[in-house]
Amino acid sequence: MGEADLGYVKGVLFEDIIINNARNPIIIDQDYCPHNEGCPGQVSGVKISDVVYRNIRGSSGSQVAMKFDCSPKTPCSGIVLDNVDLTYGSKSASSSCINADGSAFGLVHPSSCLAA
Repeated sequence: MGEADLGYVKGVLFEDIIINNARNPIIIDQDYCPHNEGCPGQVSGVKISDVVYRNIRGSSGSQVAMKFDCSPKTPCSGIVLDNVDLTYGSKSASSSCINADGSAFGLVHPSSCLAA
């Protein structure tokens, strides 16, 4: 197994979920570094692909309701948002994408930042 082949996450489905004021309700974070100790600048070798979020609705406890922060070494691909509706109180929720590709179908709120 080479350095580039450290594993993968593929073919995951999140479906028919009601969110109630959850922080980061939809998130993939390959840049996670607790307390910024011992890992800043590290990149993940785990390939994430074909992850579907379908019929997800409710409220976010954070302004960024959808966050896809993927590794520059192994970008996320095939991320699908299908009928996702998340609010953030009386303010606008947002989405954030780094090194993530995919597509959106149906109603997607906040607007998708995924690039195909």
